Amino acid sequence: MAKTPVDVARVRQFLGIIGDSVRKLRELGALPQADFLGDFRNTESAKYLLVKTIEAAIDICNHIVATQRARAPLDYADCFAVLQELGVVSANLADRLKKMARFRNLVVHLYWQVDDAKVYSIIQSDLGDLEEFQRAIAAFIAAPSP
Repeated sequence: MAKTPVDVARVRQFLGIIGDSVRKLRELGALPQADFLGDFRNTESAKYLLVKTIEAAIDICNHIVATQRARAPLDYADCFAVLQELGVVSANLADRLKKMARFRNLVVHLYWQVDDAKVYSIIQSDLGDLEEFQRAIAAFIAAPSP
């Protein structure tokens, strides 16, 4: 089966969502941990923004995987493994994004088990993974099709 073109406008829309959400998460991450944890508006906003950001990354992932006629991912986390198999992201980045997809599942399905201190830790140390993903996707959609 032939590959179909990537809908660049659609991918750029999702990249914009990621960028906007990461910017907002960085604002929340600038708060001291005690202030962040002390106000439910901060923790709940951060969880929503993380889910939204990871969902946008998954949407991009699924779109690219479908257009490239790659194997069907087993789950959200596996979609990033497929992107790695396609050469879109590195193995290291794929592993980090798989963890984010699993965290998204925790927030959505087992929300009562989410540790707000873990949310703070993620926005302190893992947002760069999403920016690296943005760069990898931007390079992929800018590359000429074979």
